[in-house]
Amino acid sequence: MTIPVLEIFGPTIQGEGMVIGQKTMFVRTAGCDYSCSWCDSKFTWDGSEKNNIRKMNAKEILDALIEEGGDRFGHVTISGGNPGLLPQLNNLVDLLHLHGVKVALETQGSKWQSWFTKINELTLSPKPPSSGMQTDFSVLDKIIESLSIEQKGTFSLKIVVFDDADLGYARKVHQRYPTVELFIQVGNDDLEKANEAELLAHLLERYEQLIDQVMADKELKHVRVLPQLHTYLWGNKRGV
Repeated sequence: MTIPVLEIFGPTIQGEGMVIGQKTMFVRTAGCDYSCSWCDSKFTWDGSEKNNIRKMNAKEILDALIEEGGDRFGHVTISGGNPGLLPQLNNLVDLLHLHGVKVALETQGSKWQSWFTKINELTLSPKPPSSGMQTDFSVLDKIIESLSIEQKGTFSLKIVVFDDADLGYARKVHQRYPTVELFIQVGNDDLEKANEAELLAHLLERYEQLIDQVMADKELKHVRVLPQLHTYLWGNKRGV
């Protein structure tokens, strides 16, 4: 089965979650079962770039990664959209591992795939109230239970926070899954700003505010507070 691919780029750094700062290549798949209000990759699901979707098999994706990244990478991040919707990604994960490449993946945890257990660094990022989406905790419970038993790599939770309600949601998730490492990340609420210096100042202020809130929270003792690192470097640019 082929995989719907919108972007292959890198090497660059991972800007989010448990592997922040990691040198990596990116494979961005098309399609998502969510439509978050603040999504920074709406082009993967809103139909605006449907003509740019390439249907590629695992070997073709590996060849494209090597053409783009040469021998300068040993890590690939599969992103979306929601790549967790695609059972056929199993073939790509196996092929990358066969070539000694580690694999990271982020999904909102709305659907289980058996190949999740093969991912070296798996980020579950359920979406908070500001997204306009609803978390099915019965599905997320089963995913986390399965990963806790079977995961060959590591996995973590990441919550993007835009407001107080989102921080309350992060607290709820942390209480529900206290043994799973949680990363709380400030959200980029200005996806249209082109002036990188102004955006950086704005995001730094929001990051400091989030740090202050988490430091004062009695429940959020064992969490990490992150920026979106790539926005500090490249603003709202794509493909970096």
